[in-house]
Amino acid sequence: MTLERLKGAAIAFDLDGTLVDTAPDLVRALNISIAPYGLAPVPVTDVRAMVGRGARALIARAFERESRALEAVLHEEALHRFLEAYGADIAADSRIFDGVEDALDTLAEAGARLSVCTNKPSALARQLLDALALSQRFERITGPEDAPAKKPDAAHLFAAIGGPGEGRFVALVGDSEPDALAARAAGAAGVLYTKGYSEKPVSTLGADRLFDDFAILPGLLAELAASRADTKN
Repeated sequence: MTLERLKGAAIAFDLDGTLVDTAPDLVRALNISIAPYGLAPVPVTDVRAMVGRGARALIARAFERESRALEAVLHEEALHRFLEAYGADIAADSRIFDGVEDALDTLAEAGARLSVCTNKPSALARQLLDALALSQRFERITGPEDAPAKKPDAAHLFAAIGGPGEGRFVALVGDSEPDALAARAAGAAGVLYTKGYSEKPVSTLGADRLFDDFAILPGLLAELAASRADTKN
């Protein structure tokens, strides 16, 4: 499949579980944040699917595992400790998924315009992408503070791509339900990575395409762009 259909296309990417495997650092920060309360460390495999819900949900899950009540004041204390620990060494164990950089290069060379659309706090998203030398690959890095509403709201995707998508191919590449729903709400193509952090089986989320290897992503997006263009004609 030729990639010429991607010239001028707006391709937005989720961050955690899509571009970067951040779970090890998030769980490291989680365990630091809950240690003062006598909770046992949480293994990364137990919470990987919860990463997309944010730090508050991770902390709540850690307390639930031991049937411990989580008062509001404890939640805020733990959250502050979590954010401090995470931000202090944000990319200690996080790794870019295999093939991501080559896929981004291919898409950029084809003329696609790339952005990040993440529910991760904006400052942390930029810090992480800077640490991994990925920031310069994107026109925009759009966290929830930078949009009228966060995913699954379509407004977040529109903010990430710089406005409504009329007249161009728009896709959101993610790994979980908020990504699939945001793409659908925006009338964009939804493409999900099967090795990410979804709580539900990605095959049940109604995405336009699934993929397990970034090497095939550019061709898959070009195919979707061509299909949508043919449907309009």
